[in-house]
Amino acid sequence: MSSPAQPRKPARNAATLREKSQLMSGSEIERTLVRVAHEIVEKNNGVENLTLVGIKRRGVPLAERIAKLIQQIEKKKVPVGSLDITLYRDDLSPVGHKPVVQKGDIGCDIVGRDVMLVDDVLYTGRTVRAALDALFDHGRPRRVQLAVLIDRGHRELPIHADVIGKTVPTDAHEVIKVKLVETDGEDEVLIMEK
Repeated sequence: MSSPAQPRKPARNAATLREKSQLMSGSEIERTLVRVAHEIVEKNNGVENLTLVGIKRRGVPLAERIAKLIQQIEKKKVPVGSLDITLYRDDLSPVGHKPVVQKGDIGCDIVGRDVMLVDDVLYTGRTVRAALDALFDHGRPRRVQLAVLIDRGHRELPIHADVIGKTVPTDAHEVIKVKLVETDGEDEVLIMEK
């Protein structure tokens, strides 16, 4: 006979977060993305040479949504790719030997194109730095810009967004949590507190 299952103990170092407030509802996210789509079209004088590349995980569905909105505005389809930056991060501790990085297909051509990287939250800038490294491993775009849903400040690198959905001043102990239907089953942006 096996012993009864013991309840799991929470990890000692796991930071417990509590919801402080809701920053954006689903409808506010949608309205913001409509504005972001218009700004992207304006900044690029249309969509002739434009490609959107979402940074995995939540940047990808945001890029796909923005592409659909741009198609409604401009009546032209915009290519969308996805970029996995996991092996390009400089803030993850290495384990064992350096892994062999296999260049994954991002789903669209970027050579000579105006690429708009898309992500959910801009914080220290390290994710974007890693995304730039990964992007240039796929070819050389004509120009690279950045669109984010939330810019929360606290930059550690000289990186800025060209298109910002919402700027939210935060404290270091706060965390911005973006939830999207495609990844989390619902749309909302929360401020969480450690």
